Amino acid sequence: MAPKVLISDKLDPLAIEIFKTKGVEIDFKPGLSPEEQIKIIGEYDGLAIRSATKVTAEMIEAGKNLKVIGRAGIGVDNVDIPAATNAGMVVMNTPFGNAITTAEHAIAMMFALARQIPQANESTHAGKWEKKKFMGVELTAKTLGVIGCGNIGSIAAARGVGLKMHVIAYDPFLTKERAVEIGVEKVELDDLLARSDFITIHVPKNEHTTGLINKKTIAQMKDGVRIINCARGGIVVEADLKEALDSGKVAGAALDVFEKEPATENILFGHENVVCTPHLGASTTEAQVNVALQVAEQMADYLMNGAITNALNMPSISAEDAPRLKPYLKLAEQMGSFAGQITEHAIEKIEIEYEGTITEVNTDPVTSVLIANLLGRQTDSVNMVNALQVAQARGIEIKQSYSSAAKEWRSIINVTVKTSERERNVTGTLFTGKEPRIVNIEGVPVEAALSAHMLFVRNDDTPGLIGKLGSLLGDAGQNIADFRLGRKEGANEAVCLISLDAALPDSLFAQISDLPQVKSAIRLSFPKQA
Repeated sequence: MAPKVLISDKLDPLAIEIFKTKGVEIDFKPGLSPEEQIKIIGEYDGLAIRSATKVTAEMIEAGKNLKVIGRAGIGVDNVDIPAATNAGMVVMNTPFGNAITTAEHAIAMMFALARQIPQANESTHAGKWEKKKFMGVELTAKTLGVIGCGNIGSIAAARGVGLKMHVIAYDPFLTKERAVEIGVEKVELDDLLARSDFITIHVPKNEHTTGLINKKTIAQMKDGVRIINCARGGIVVEADLKEALDSGKVAGAALDVFEKEPATENILFGHENVVCTPHLGASTTEAQVNVALQVAEQMADYLMNGAITNALNMPSISAEDAPRLKPYLKLAEQMGSFAGQITEHAIEKIEIEYEGTITEVNTDPVTSVLIANLLGRQTDSVNMVNALQVAQARGIEIKQSYSSAAKEWRSIINVTVKTSERERNVTGTLFTGKEPRIVNIEGVPVEAALSAHMLFVRNDDTPGLIGKLGSLLGDAGQNIADFRLGRKEGANEAVCLISLDAALPDSLFAQISDLPQVKSAIRLSFPKQA
């Protein structure tokens, strides 16, 4: 059955064609009320949106089959990402489709501020000829401060360099090498505020950036500074900006975004030194087509092939890596489930070692799947998307290591689970490059495929156990599908892993657990593999 996607906002028609070409069924229903959206969202595997649809916790809860939410554009203020993450939904955006358009709008706003173009235009249309009133400033040789030098900020910075401005940038994630590459000087925020003639903002809105431009930070700026915000409303405290404009501390401001949108009223409207546009940063024909095509490509690739691109709450899986990763993900699912079922106490640390050819692919999704299945035995609120967050919230340390050489197999995953009581260790590999196998359990070599009903036994390495186990199972009518044994050299310890055709009844399990040689017995279950 083909996956089904709801497009709840206006998207370019080419996006619909991409979905259909890739085998995804589409319902195009822009303009629905929130109540109407919640009523039908349970029918869909994916939700494609722009800025109008508000993906609330209530909608996410109603989306029982929803696997992916795709935002055509960069901002995801209208998506409850924590709720989506907890529900196991991948949230994607399209950070590159409108980057040029938004950066160009910021530069256009800077020109408008420097030469008072909107005010002069309005005056001239009114039949006035106020040539002396609109005295502007040159951009050449001025210092442009760029707050946030990611996709959009780096383009704006490059345009500033092209205008012969001296460009300085503040971004904690900007490397010195990247700064040199785009021709900017990397500085701290305090330095940028003190030195800039123009400041343009290109950061997401979050707990670190909300209210970033406020009375205190404005006081650190040059007298006569000009501020441009084409990022998100709320990054600039509008009341503090108005006070600074009224006093002349700030010579002008150009705003494309506002604390409350749609902004039909605002304390900055009508101010002679403020240029406003109605959130036009991404509003070009090219950008609208680009983001629509990108979100359709990304969502379809995920639903049809498992590829994850530009996800905000999940490691990326390229379309090329997806087929190669699939058997590793299956192995990680089984290993995590196995390790989780043999761990009886609260987990303190999980160590994952990757060796051999698996190190040639992106292992982040493999880690997420392994941890999700491991912790899934202790909590029902964990999934591939939120696994790392759940582990962190429970105070579990995650350690990963990598080695391109594997000793006995072409590729292995080794997971060690540490609790306050003891360590559990499981090693797995792929046979013929695609079949998951457990090859070592707590230092004991055992080669076994996992099945729906299994029994794991730790026992003394003494004669008679196999016969007693076989008799008990046979007398109870339990058919043995597979029986794997392993022994730890020089330790008088052994394990056996038995695959059964049916689940083991409590009474029979109790009899097996009471056998003299048995140290511990655990019933295991694994979903059937596709």
